[in-house]
Amino acid sequence: MCRQLRDLTRYRTETTRDRVRDVNRLAMFLEDAGIKLGSVVSDITGRSARAMLDALVAGERDPQVLADLALGSLQGKVPLLTRALTGSFSEHHAFMVASMLRAIDEADARITRLSDEINRQLLPLRAQVELLITIPGISLTLAQILIAEVGVDMGRFATAGHLASWAGMCPGNKESAGKRLSGRTRHGDTWLKTALFMAGTTAARSKGTYLGAQYRRLVPHRGAKRATVAVGHSILVAAWHILRDLVPYQDLGPDHFTNRLGKERHTRRLIAQLAALGLDVTVTPREEAG
Repeated sequence: MCRQLRDLTRYRTETTRDRVRDVNRLAMFLEDAGIKLGSVVSDITGRSARAMLDALVAGERDPQVLADLALGSLQGKVPLLTRALTGSFSEHHAFMVASMLRAIDEADARITRLSDEINRQLLPLRAQVELLITIPGISLTLAQILIAEVGVDMGRFATAGHLASWAGMCPGNKESAGKRLSGRTRHGDTWLKTALFMAGTTAARSKGTYLGAQYRRLVPHRGAKRATVAVGHSILVAAWHILRDLVPYQDLGPDHFTNRLGKERHTRRLIAQLAALGLDVTVTPREEAG
């Protein structure tokens, strides 16, 4: 079943990428026509924007009439929309935009069909999917990709570290004459690595979680990309435990690193960071209340 799931999830991922490219192409082409819809709406394929684009393709050129098609909260931005929809939209632009919109619609339909089949095939593993999405950063789509690429039998991997190494989510360890030369990860499973990087990006923005704290702790000295890979590694380790033991995710909490280091050591580390910025710091313990 994993082979079939990989075919489905990988094709869905490719289709999603194609859709993103078509949307970006559409945005640039509209800019060429002087239509700056993307500067006002967050999604140029949303309901309001799509109604305006369909009207443009159908021959409507009055910016006010087009702006009045706004729905919901966008109705308060009609003046901005009127200016954004004032351009030089020609018949050639109409033909091209119609073609791009059709490609986006076809991609949406294909993604829906693929998702329906993936959901059908994963019905026997519904419990595992629901457990995986308890991890911060793991959506339903990413949980499906993880199962498709790794499976659910963690007996294949002696430890979580073995799984991380197989996936290419462990730092490299290239050395020569006792000197470390490279920390780049191995190639591994590129589909899984991409999914884990996306999950890491989402988890890094989370508040009050271990994964969010891990990212914020690493990013100052390792950079955003490496810190995100580290969070993705932690997500994969958590997935190994969850799939092996069939238990939900247990968050260690945002204070895990402080508690692990100890209050005194953590204080020294923070003072050293401030001193590196050229600041003199005096720390006075806070008096306990009553």
